Amino acid sequence: MSSFKFLVLILVAGNVLAESDGFLIGGGIESDSEDGIRGSLIGGVGISERTWLSGGLSMSSFELPTGQDIDTFYADVELDHWFDPVGVRVGVAYWGDSDILDSFDWRGSLYWRGGKITLSGEYEFREFDFTIPESDVFPGREIMFDADGFGAMVKFQLSENASLRVAGMKYDYSVDFQPTENRDVISLISVSRLGLINSLIDDKASLVFAIDRGVKRWEIDVTTWRGVVDQSRTKSLTVRYLMPTSGKTDIEFGLGYDDSELYGDVTFFSVFLYFYGGG
Repeated sequence: MSSFKFLVLILVAGNVLAESDGFLIGGGIESDSEDGIRGSLIGGVGISERTWLSGGLSMSSFELPTGQDIDTFYADVELDHWFDPVGVRVGVAYWGDSDILDSFDWRGSLYWRGGKITLSGEYEFREFDFTIPESDVFPGREIMFDADGFGAMVKFQLSENASLRVAGMKYDYSVDFQPTENRDVISLISVSRLGLINSLIDDKASLVFAIDRGVKRWEIDVTTWRGVVDQSRTKSLTVRYLMPTSGKTDIEFGLGYDDSELYGDVTFFSVFLYFYGGG
């Protein structure tokens, strides 16, 4: 992706936020046991009573066994409008390292809210540019391809204070990935849970249980995904705790564990601060 597209995402989100009174701003950091680290900024604004514009920026960094540092950027803008009882979400995002693997993504969602159940159908189109550098056992290659993702989500409001969300996504790629035993290629993008290979997934499923205790909130997130490059499976468990620090700020702590056939066992921790204004 060109730097021009990246700047457009930032400018669009910034201009709209500046013109609204009601907004959300958040930021945080995540680190894992493989010395990977990611910093994130998010923002959102209510354009109208039923329309919400949100955006996010993040950067992650980790070191390969060769000593090479990999820096990954992410930028996202999404617009959500609820017509009651049906709503629509559309978004665009950039993700990756332009020297190795990056993608430019378009997505859309149609959802319905009725009583204690929310149903959603998801679609995502992703354009990838994958550059495999030359090594002792591989001549190097650049591959451009795309993927169509189809998914669904259902959320049950179990009680006034508890909810359960189940979601799944399946991707169809324009190229056939053959299983590879080239460890130089695999380790290039998979040494950390923040590694680039976690963007190349075949399918993904998640279950999130949330419970509110007054103004505090607990979430248990169980997620599994399979990589399309070597069909390895990763299972992840994350526990999050959200609590207010003042009338307009919340803090969220997250602790998680990955069991991956590709990059092994990894623990990770995150902390985010959210500020609410206007409205």
